[in-house]
Amino acid sequence: MAVNPLRHPLRWLLSRWVVVRLTEPDPASLALDPTLPTLYVLPYPASSDAALLGELCRRHGLPDADASLSLAGSPHAARLSLAPRRRRWRRASRQPPFLAALQHLDHAQGSDVQLVPVSIFWSRAPGKRFGLAKLLADDDWQLVGRLRRAWSVLVNGRNVEVHFGAPLRLSELRDGRDDALANRKVARLLRVHFRRMRSRVLGPDLSHRRTLVDGVVASPAVRQAIQEVASAQRRSPRRIERRAQRYGLEIASNMSYPVLRFMDQLLTRLWNRLYDGVEVQGLERVKSLAGDHTLVYVPCHRSHVDYLLLSYVLYRDGLMPPHVAAGRNLDMPLIGGLLRRGGAFFLRRSFKDNRLYGAVFNEYLHRLITRGHPLEYFIEGGRSRSGRMLPPRPGMLAMTLRSHQRDASRPLAFIPVYIGYERILEGGSYQRELHGGKKRKESPLGLLRVARQLREPFGQVAVSVGEPLIAADFLDRHAPRWRHDQTPRPNWLTQAVPALGDELARRINAAARLNAVNLVALVLLATPHRAIETRLLTRQLALLAACCTPAQRPAGDPASWIARVADLGMVQRRDQALGELVLASADQAERLSWYRNNVLHLLAYPALVAFAFRNHVSLSQEELIERLAPSWPIIAQELFLPIPEALDADLGESLSTLAALGLLAHDGERWQRPATHLEAFEQLRLLSQLIQPTLERGYLLLSLLLDAPSGRLSRDDLAERGRQLAERLALLSGLDAPEFFDPRLFAGLVDSLIEERWLWQQEERLCYDVRLVEAAQQARELFDPALRQRLMQLGAGREA
Repeated sequence: MAVNPLRHPLRWLLSRWVVVRLTEPDPASLALDPTLPTLYVLPYPASSDAALLGELCRRHGLPDADASLSLAGSPHAARLSLAPRRRRWRRASRQPPFLAALQHLDHAQGSDVQLVPVSIFWSRAPGKRFGLAKLLADDDWQLVGRLRRAWSVLVNGRNVEVHFGAPLRLSELRDGRDDALANRKVARLLRVHFRRMRSRVLGPDLSHRRTLVDGVVASPAVRQAIQEVASAQRRSPRRIERRAQRYGLEIASNMSYPVLRFMDQLLTRLWNRLYDGVEVQGLERVKSLAGDHTLVYVPCHRSHVDYLLLSYVLYRDGLMPPHVAAGRNLDMPLIGGLLRRGGAFFLRRSFKDNRLYGAVFNEYLHRLITRGHPLEYFIEGGRSRSGRMLPPRPGMLAMTLRSHQRDASRPLAFIPVYIGYERILEGGSYQRELHGGKKRKESPLGLLRVARQLREPFGQVAVSVGEPLIAADFLDRHAPRWRHDQTPRPNWLTQAVPALGDELARRINAAARLNAVNLVALVLLATPHRAIETRLLTRQLALLAACCTPAQRPAGDPASWIARVADLGMVQRRDQALGELVLASADQAERLSWYRNNVLHLLAYPALVAFAFRNHVSLSQEELIERLAPSWPIIAQELFLPIPEALDADLGESLSTLAALGLLAHDGERWQRPATHLEAFEQLRLLSQLIQPTLERGYLLLSLLLDAPSGRLSRDDLAERGRQLAERLALLSGLDAPEFFDPRLFAGLVDSLIEERWLWQQEERLCYDVRLVEAAQQARELFDPALRQRLMQLGAGREA
């Protein structure tokens, strides 16, 4: 076995110059069998890769990649390349790469060899077929020459990624085949592995932006739109074609690797200054799909930071950053160009009346999807000013499903992502807009105003990936004939798109994680005057954490959570002779409501159970279900919670949790609240307050509806009257919370009643029958007499 004389000098140079930014997985987790020969497999023959691999093996205590193995009684290198080394003057030839290892299996009874595929990326540049980068430092899909590789090591040596594959047992892959057939099988398996890994990390090749736009404009769908618009407007087709070109250039991204690297370094410094850390959970789900699926990331939209944060997290974890759909309002001077080169493509808020623009945008999106580029867009449409998950908008989802219907050769997966902040940059502007203030237009000057906040603490950020949704599986359930319906606007979209939006919203909410600010806000805003003893706050925080799963809880304990929220300036701590108090001013309480609404859905079940026991000392599980069943689908729709076929299991789990915490007791037949334990009853009351505003809105809406004869009110009339009554309740209660009477909540409540078939429409008027009257009576029994009387007086005052 020949030894490269430059091996040791090259390894010495690489050890002092190269910085491996990411090694995945942790080499200690590879679970190699120390009794078996280890054969490392690289995709290409490159001295730099071999030297770096040898250095990494030495550094992490792995089997030596430079060692000489004894296979079938002959010496053999401990590494090999899947592709043969290219020869300048003659064709490359060599024996099958795994022949010696396969012969080793026959040499000794029970012997085996473990193969470890290794992918080394000296650059994260997506492949391009154009430009100077093709001649210099990109790590694209083609083999690179020695000079280009040396240049790549020099330019990209501080930003290298190494990905180890799972060890493979050669005996299991052979499976009784002869050596030649087994060699081809192993080589084919490893080629698929390397191709998937490169697709995951680098993404598909990028075309030049203008070339891509030219292809979009030349597509049959856009050509047809050009002809139709030219005929309707009596303009020349050439003139309309130029307009389509302008639309394409207005929309298309221009992803640039130098800008990605610049943004990575810039954002690393920004996050280190702005946040205490970015915690990421669930990316393993994405990595398992990234190699052979088109990924569509659908995060919740809480802040402008969302655009940058998810791309940053994916890039740092070895995944290709997505092309991000951004509003045209962000295409500002300087900022827009930077975002476009970072992967943003821009769209107008509405283009349903612009046939040509819609055709260009649809075709551009289709080309991104079919080529396998990852995408990111926000199904809520805009940022949530109230902190709640907003009802999904159908536009982008419908276009994505239509594109997948046109070409389903590559699987498509939606990736729900929850992003949780301990403090957001836009808190002040959200408050102003909820009080009726006009939204300020984005501008570079606005960014300068934000920059002044960068010295303030903003806590931590959590990025949590939910359960992926495979588009084909979803469509098979909701539109079984979708593969055979090739019409441009199929009828099944009408039902499939809203169902898809609701399902993704539920999966985003299911991925939510609590933080210290969420927890303190949940407790403090449940008190009448936004003040609580620290001792009781500590116990209530422990109660809320116990009602959630371990994966949803933040690190630390209640004392550290209180201290953290106080350090962020979200609450005040005040010493008092009888013990410390925690308080929030009116301004702080209004801000805290945003963070409470982020995670309110996580505690809906235990809060609803606690609310039921405020007015009832004792209930059987059957009585509890009877009272809650009519209200639960409406609550689940507002909070985007899964609607179970039966409430027994979920309510049973909440009952058992509250009993374990000493807030309920069970005598074998009935559940009871403690009769004499005042602090336990206070904890139960505080827990019930979490769901009370939602129940009050439903009570007010049903009261308005049932006060009028069936068929009297329209959908919009009922929603607006409900909003007005809720606003009146908030003002009379001294509750400064505009999100309590958000019009979208009441419109959603009416839609939920229609969807659950409590209501139906005749000539745009809402109709109901005795079933709704009986269900409303059951729901009223949840409320204690004092609260019922207050709500009835509010309705009487309205009539007066």
